[in-house]
Amino acid sequence: MLNERAQRLLKSLVERYIADGQPVGSRTLTQISGLDISPATIRNIMADLESMGLIVSPHTSAGRVPTARGYRVFVDNLLTIQPIDHIARQQMEHELHPDSPARLVAAASQLLSDLTHFASVVVTPQRADMAFRQIEFLHLSDRRVLLIIVTQLGDVQNHLLFTERDYTASELTEAANFLNRHYAGQSLATITVELESELARLQGHIARLMSAAIDAGKNSLNSQADTVVVSGERNLLTIDELTSDLGSLRQLFDMFEHKTELLRLLSQSRGAQGVQLFIGDESGVHTLDGCSVVTAPYSINGQLVGTLGVIGPTRMAYERVIPIVDITARLVSGALSHS
Repeated sequence: MLNERAQRLLKSLVERYIADGQPVGSRTLTQISGLDISPATIRNIMADLESMGLIVSPHTSAGRVPTARGYRVFVDNLLTIQPIDHIARQQMEHELHPDSPARLVAAASQLLSDLTHFASVVVTPQRADMAFRQIEFLHLSDRRVLLIIVTQLGDVQNHLLFTERDYTASELTEAANFLNRHYAGQSLATITVELESELARLQGHIARLMSAAIDAGKNSLNSQADTVVVSGERNLLTIDELTSDLGSLRQLFDMFEHKTELLRLLSQSRGAQGVQLFIGDESGVHTLDGCSVVTAPYSINGQLVGTLGVIGPTRMAYERVIPIVDITARLVSGALSHS
């Protein structure tokens, strides 16, 4: 546990290093920390912080820089968040139009990149457990029925059903009305058990039609993999800490292109409460060892459906980035829920 003087010195060191990117020496800390202690005492405290693994001395400088562990202590205990002002929030709301889920996700990704000047990532809504808004059946020909599922996002899924018998228009309407009246707003995966007891009380052929529809819808939605929308990767080319190692930078851009590891990390963040922060190797993704990832989940009517966030260097202005990610997730949730 750091005492008050050590906390103030660590906070001053991290804030100065984030601001100018230069190792911070004891003389600078004497001037900026506001502590009435001698340079020798400051050097002793810095030595203690270094022994704890919170700061480190680069080979080319007598100053110190924070480690990933030092950033973690700073973020968890010493960070002062800068709230987003009213005008900036209005501008963010203006960018996020709820007219189309696909355009909303793309706009959110671009907005995060523009505001933070880092790479942004948005996982498109996970559909495996997505609630449906409406189901319809359309007669095509003998024993062929088109199943139409409209999700809560407004996406339309069409599925061809081959049935055991021909259905009349009134039978198709009866089946659709039953599902919409009793189960609209729920996911296909969750209503299966509830539907079993209801189907037993319905006419046999209608029951089989609805059961086939639920199975077809679940299989289709489960087969559609989540995708990641990435924006602003080129912003990382302007960051010295990342461009100093071209091999690592190449791996980072390979990750953006293939997205598998990125999707795995963001999927883990989907169940988090609010903003989640991975600093350095905390992400478990080797490619991101020199980066920080700030994520937040977004929802539709309270149901978590995706994750968004930014990827940048560990030397980022956390006090700005964290509220930007948080507010963007809230705005996306609101837009999707009221679209």
